Amino acid sequence: MTPPDTSAPTPIDTQPEGDAVDLVVQEQLVAQRAASSDRRASATAAARQVGIFVLFVALLGASYVGYKAFGQAIDDKQADWPVVGSMLPKTDDITMPPLGEILAEFGEVPRGEEKTYGGFLFDEALFTLREAALGFVVGVLLGLAIAIALVRSRWMERAFLPYVVASQTIPLIAIAPIIVIWGRQNLGFLPGDPDWVAVSIIATYLTFFPVAVNGLRGLQSPRAENMELMESYAATWGQSLWRLRLPASVPYLFASFKIAATASVVGAIVGEISAGVQGGLGRRILLELQRYTTGPERLYAAVIASAILGIFVYLIVTAFERIVLSQQGREAVT
Repeated sequence: MTPPDTSAPTPIDTQPEGDAVDLVVQEQLVAQRAASSDRRASATAAARQVGIFVLFVALLGASYVGYKAFGQAIDDKQADWPVVGSMLPKTDDITMPPLGEILAEFGEVPRGEEKTYGGFLFDEALFTLREAALGFVVGVLLGLAIAIALVRSRWMERAFLPYVVASQTIPLIAIAPIIVIWGRQNLGFLPGDPDWVAVSIIATYLTFFPVAVNGLRGLQSPRAENMELMESYAATWGQSLWRLRLPASVPYLFASFKIAATASVVGAIVGEISAGVQGGLGRRILLELQRYTTGPERLYAAVIASAILGIFVYLIVTAFERIVLSQQGREAVT
């Protein structure tokens, strides 16, 4: 009996090397096509969102112009309408300055100044942004700490979560002056004006809540089998938090960051109005309100600048969200 021929090629050797290379190339091409498709989809979604926003702004401006034209055509007789008429604004140039004059105000140079009004609003927006940024950072850290503490213990969640929710029922305009007075008396050791730090505390008050609530939801989002797997590895609670809970909560946290970023701007503006800070969009709105009859379009321009600042911080957080989640191959929580 002749021994078997051991020189015969095994099945794994029968595949030519060129075929293996072709498979690798095909996989790379498929991955490139998928990445290109994802980029096109992202670009299309971004363009759609921009188009919707532009359309919304255009419709808002058209509604403003159309309502004013209608009111002037009937000589503001809508004020005589039952119930609704008493709530409708008049359409004279003091109550509703022309839209063109509002937009042109950004390029006007105030008397005795060398900079345009838009330049003044830009500088004051930076002042407000500094206060809002500090409030945002402190609020995020505080909210995340609360979320971690609540997820650590069920009884703490049941005991303290209702109070976290109840904290937002206090009107901001009521506690803002109290915080400002407290800040002037207790924050004098800080360099600079303590008022802007007090304003940042007001921004923190509005910021921590969405981070705490949505962060808690995100930290509780891992599935039970994933938690059991971490326990089977004898992972400590801190390791489970760092390696499982926090990564799982990233989409939820970014959803809260977008809310918190815009809320920090609102808190900073309200705080500036209450504190009388020498700067910021809130102070500018208060000044323009006091001299409204001499230039109502300036008040409208200041309000528009405040809205632009809120949109700006929202877009910044959204950009970071897209970068982080794209690296993780995940989608945002809507």
